[in-house]
Amino acid sequence: MTTGAPTSPSTARPRRSPLRRYLPLGIAAWLVLEIWLLTQVAGAAGGLSVFLLLVAGFVAGSVVIKRAGRRAFQNLNEALQRGGSPSGNGGGGNGLMMLGGLLLIIPGLISDVAGLLLLLPPIQKAVSRSAESALDKRLRRAAPGSFGDAFQQARIHRPDGKVVQGEVIRDDSPAPGEQWPPLTR
Repeated sequence: MTTGAPTSPSTARPRRSPLRRYLPLGIAAWLVLEIWLLTQVAGAAGGLSVFLLLVAGFVAGSVVIKRAGRRAFQNLNEALQRGGSPSGNGGGGNGLMMLGGLLLIIPGLISDVAGLLLLLPPIQKAVSRSAESALDKRLRRAAPGSFGDAFQQARIHRPDGKVVQGEVIRDDSPAPGEQWPPLTR
């Protein structure tokens, strides 16, 4: 009888991705840089001017998010009235405009500059293209049918770590060609 830890591959700890490893460090560095820059600007221009800059960024971000939300809702209504699909290029970069507004709302000068840059159409197009190509590369690298299989099969995880794959079949389902019985109360 062995008392050591099991060494099977299913119980081995998965390796963390670089994004999960360095994201907390990057956020901490960004926060320290924001605070340092705010203190430097407050020392040079005064605390009241920094406060007014932060309030102006909050108000501008709120206006941008509200405008982008209205535009997205209007595009959705128009697409539904035409009978078409709202998922297309009719969004006009509303997601990036909302992200820019959110960055304006977050207190800090670096986030304000990044938010203002995201409001410029050429930057929006460049960010959109790079995000689209990165997503396309990631989808090509994925195993064929891995996304479709997620909706076709149920995966049951047992307590011992094994995965049982199979289709969900209901016992009370009607035979092919039959209809569901009416609900009664």
